Amino acid sequence: MLHKVRSLGLQGIYGYEVSAECDLAGGLPNFDIVGLPDAAVKEARERVRSAIKNNGYSFPVGRITVNLAPANLRKSGTVYDLPIFVGILTASGQLDWCDPDCAFVGELSLSGTLRPVVGMLPMALAAKEAGIERLFVPADSAPEATLAEGLTVYPVENVEQLAEHLSGREQIPPAPPWSQEGEDLPMPDFAEVRGQEQVKRMLEIAAAGGHNAAMIGPPGSGKSMLARRLPSILPPMTRREALEATQIHSVMGLTTKDHPLLTQRPFRSPHHTISAGGMAGGGNPFPRPGEISLAHHGVLFLDELPEFHKDVVEVLRQPMEEGKVTVVRSAASETYPSHFMLLCAMNPCKCGWFGHPSGRCRCTPAQVKRYLGKLSGPMLDRIDLFSEVPPLEFENLADRSPGEPSAAIRARVTKARALQSKRFGPDGPHCNAAMGQAEIRRFCALDDEGQALMKGAYEHMGLTARSYDRILRVARTIADLDESENIQTHHLAEAIQYRETEYFSV
Repeated sequence: MLHKVRSLGLQGIYGYEVSAECDLAGGLPNFDIVGLPDAAVKEARERVRSAIKNNGYSFPVGRITVNLAPANLRKSGTVYDLPIFVGILTASGQLDWCDPDCAFVGELSLSGTLRPVVGMLPMALAAKEAGIERLFVPADSAPEATLAEGLTVYPVENVEQLAEHLSGREQIPPAPPWSQEGEDLPMPDFAEVRGQEQVKRMLEIAAAGGHNAAMIGPPGSGKSMLARRLPSILPPMTRREALEATQIHSVMGLTTKDHPLLTQRPFRSPHHTISAGGMAGGGNPFPRPGEISLAHHGVLFLDELPEFHKDVVEVLRQPMEEGKVTVVRSAASETYPSHFMLLCAMNPCKCGWFGHPSGRCRCTPAQVKRYLGKLSGPMLDRIDLFSEVPPLEFENLADRSPGEPSAAIRARVTKARALQSKRFGPDGPHCNAAMGQAEIRRFCALDDEGQALMKGAYEHMGLTARSYDRILRVARTIADLDESENIQTHHLAEAIQYRETEYFSV
């Protein structure tokens, strides 16, 4: 007897519908799973067999064949345990039900208890697109599945509870849509930062326009402290941005039943020993998202930038321009979104004390140049804002009065982002940093005085066409913070000053 059960699978960070076709036939006892299964899928045979026997059902004697269609896509993971279980019991007549509008996803323990699965959100979104109305999932994965609004999600604790529901004896109450309880997790506040007003201003501009930024200064000047407070002034994510970012984190198993949806923008800070594959994405045989995709709609912070391997830093160049990264491996090729803000921090030399008033630096000019030379010109050209982080004076440290809180800065940033959303519309760039040539020509026009200033900067600073466009984008953001319809000369002048730092002219 043949019975088909609808299920779902993962390809990259997106879900797709899978049909588990369970066929029971006579012959010598055998249990085969076909449809390009990996080792975890093949091991479902033992989990399903034990779950059937340990819950008082009879495991069919004969030839059992399970086909996971479409058979041309490789199946991985443990999500197919539950649909195989339901298919075998239904085909053998031990379960009597028929509902073409429902699907099953879940991993079984040997006792028949359901365990949570990774990638629940993208699979639930795929179920909604496929017209599935009812989705049976492990109880711990149900909050995440409810984020795909429009589905009736049933949280299943064990197969005995599921069998009672399918037989019509005792219904499982649907899971309520997940809603956040309480406020977001607390974040470090800019009010705790002493001094460094210029750097705070730069980070405010970066947050308002989604610009890439770099901080350069000696050890202990507060670079890392400032960087870890950047998320506290970023604008809140829209529903669409939150779902896009959560899909990636869900596939990587970084969501929980208590926090199934990202409510704060991601902040990723990988160690400088990370590989190029870990940064861009990779894996064998199937590629997985890397740090630049986990930072989607958030911040990627690289502390001690020159200490990263050159190939790791250079792999950022294309994603920074295109907002996506394509990872090619022998078994598959996947494209992941990567709209992120790059924030870098670095010392001015190997020992870190170049330019410090104490004079403790012993690096020669050649050594300083060699250290900074680890960063290529094309990579530096993609950074919009540079700021020196000078060592703090004693008066700044002794001052106990609180600085401007993050809430006040965030209010200005959110207001500027709202102006950009209104300007570009729902189908345009999501922020000023993502403006294309058409938007730059339309919204970054300069008057005669601004043109003269820009011409002088272009000729004397040796700017490239890319840095020219980036200055205009930054100037547009500064004008938005001032609620100015047009870019004024002082907006442009401030944007230009963030392109140059004396360290790179050593």
